[in-house]
Amino acid sequence: MNDDDATAFVLRLGRALHTLGYASHVIEEMLIEAAGRLGLEGQFFTTPTSIFSAFGSQERQHTFLVRLEPGELHLERLARVQDIAGAVLAGRLPARDGIAALDALEREPPRWGLGVTALAFGVAGASSACLLGGGSAEVIVAGALAMLTGGLGASNLLPAPLRRFHEPVAAFIVSLAVSALATRFPLSTYLATLGGLIVMLPGLTLSMAMTELNAQHLVSGTARLTGAIMRFLVLIFGVALGSRVAQLAFGAAPRVLASPLPAWSEGLALLAAPFAFTVVMRASPADAPAILGVCVATVIGSRAGSSLLGPELGVFAGSLVAGLASNLLARARRAPSLVTQSPALLLLVPGSVGFRSLTSLLDREVVNGVEAAFRMVIMFAALVAGLQVAGVAVPPPPMKTARTVSP
Repeated sequence: MNDDDATAFVLRLGRALHTLGYASHVIEEMLIEAAGRLGLEGQFFTTPTSIFSAFGSQERQHTFLVRLEPGELHLERLARVQDIAGAVLAGRLPARDGIAALDALEREPPRWGLGVTALAFGVAGASSACLLGGGSAEVIVAGALAMLTGGLGASNLLPAPLRRFHEPVAAFIVSLAVSALATRFPLSTYLATLGGLIVMLPGLTLSMAMTELNAQHLVSGTARLTGAIMRFLVLIFGVALGSRVAQLAFGAAPRVLASPLPAWSEGLALLAAPFAFTVVMRASPADAPAILGVCVATVIGSRAGSSLLGPELGVFAGSLVAGLASNLLARARRAPSLVTQSPALLLLVPGSVGFRSLTSLLDREVVNGVEAAFRMVIMFAALVAGLQVAGVAVPPPPMKTARTVSP
């Protein structure tokens, strides 16, 4: 393999890893490993929107810049990209064929159709509302609105210039509908709105930002943290605008406390949510049982930890269980640990605390808002600490052991 082909493959691999939503320091570690195994001397610097690569000795370097949009997790492709990379690094596949395989993978149509995707968003929203203590009204409304907004985003019906505004538009629609319905039926506007928007909350982005900052990748961590804060703000703006328009059109909605559903319904929601996340996060059907097992174990660990350590530090126990179980399964299944870890972290819902903080500040409840913001910081720190302890106890498998995922 000549150096030009090897360099081109490393650059293409970096773009593939970035678009799949890996943390910046993880991408750099993978690219350094790939370059070294291909006989290249490479240095890499990654941010949420770019990759800088330099090949060769210090005085004769060739530098490349790849400009990218922030990536989103695509769980099925994670393993397939790593499998292609492993084949090239092991010499079983020429670099040019590896680049062609990565290009073909990127062009593949979505596995899940629009109807299934919209239904999965609805199930995720309804399950989240149930797990957060909502009653039947909140669960039904959250599920219906999550299905509507999720289907709208997955359908690409919005013109390209307007797709950047999908999140505030979705927040406006959800808030307007919930506030209008709350004037006619007893309904907790907070829980119904949160359930309808739960999948859009940047909880995983905040977790990744905290992980990058803890890894001393300050540029990427700060940029990702700022992006997550901006996503929170645009969602809150959409919620505030929708609530105000509904108030002018239908009157003020009364404050209602939700009546939680029976305990068995939480078990049903906990079983349904992982299958919904399998579709929403674009995982393979073959990964659904593993995702279910890790999600259930994570929730059990989180609640056991909350009873012993308190709700904030209980997140540490949940993330520790998620990390340990995901890394053990990754070694057994020869698949990336993110395939099961990412859906499990969604069930810890620290992003919902940030949403509560901003809505409290919006309602001029400053003390409650600051308290919720402090809780959110503690919860995210506990989440990152749990994942790091799990990574030390059971390290995730290296890139070369990833297995082939059947299409």
